[in-house]
Amino acid sequence: MSPEETSRVEAYLKAQLNPAIRVESREKTSDSLEVYLDNEFIALLFRIEEEGETSYQFQMTILKEDLE
Repeated sequence: MSPEETSRVEAYLKAQLNPAIRVESREKTSDSLEVYLDNEFIALLFRIEEEGETSYQFQMTILKEDLE
């Protein structure tokens, strides 16, 4: 994703979820970003292009041991 698109997505996540969220580009792929809350990795964000429209998919995995 471009730096401008990354900034827009980050601003949206900060406004909707938490001001401490930050996103970082991934080294080997340009269609997704890593999402961090403070310094902890929490999710991946994928850019999806289908039928001429762009959307973003937030994928967060929660491990069972994290629930305890």
